[in-house]
Amino acid sequence: MKKLVACIALAFISLSQLQAQDKGTIEIGAIGGINFATVSDIQGNAAKTRVAFNFGASGEYYFSDRWGIKTGLIYDSKGWADGFVESFNNTGDPQISSADFKLNYLTIPVMANWHFGSTRKWYLNFGGYAGFLLNAEETAFGNDVKDGLTSTDFGLALGIGYKFPISDKVKLCIEYQEQFGLVDIFENNTGDAVTNRRSSFNIGALFNLD
Repeated sequence: MKKLVACIALAFISLSQLQAQDKGTIEIGAIGGINFATVSDIQGNAAKTRVAFNFGASGEYYFSDRWGIKTGLIYDSKGWADGFVESFNNTGDPQISSADFKLNYLTIPVMANWHFGSTRKWYLNFGGYAGFLLNAEETAFGNDVKDGLTSTDFGLALGIGYKFPISDKVKLCIEYQEQFGLVDIFENNTGDAVTNRRSSFNIGALFNLD
């Protein structure tokens, strides 16, 4: 009985080591998902949520089987829903219409990635990001609103995910991510700062380069 227990324990330890990454491993991936984006002020007042998307590429360097640093290039669609915009008809009368505001960024996250669990399939990451505004428009009249917005967004990011090994070199992953903007999105705002916030559910494929 003791030999059986010892054999099971040894097999479990061996399996754990097979699933974990070694120091120096580089892992690249493609990932994408659905965004739930809004903006809010320092008082906690938030706009309605806009459903959008993200997609891009990621890369991680492992310092050990538990810790790595992760970055990437992400096309990140943010903004908010049911805002209001004013235009004028042919007679010069104002028209107030409801509009979604689409703010699209190229986002670069830099995050510490902690792998946990017996086989290191779970991971928790945290760090910061920089977002560079690519374009912005409102949907009621199709106006470009980029000139009134700050061109660069900075903030905090965190997430949790799980990896499903497919082979020695390939994994699938599913994750939940949050971003909290720290920069006023409006260029010349004289009131309370308004910042981006978005959460996302993502899926992706990861590939070991070693």
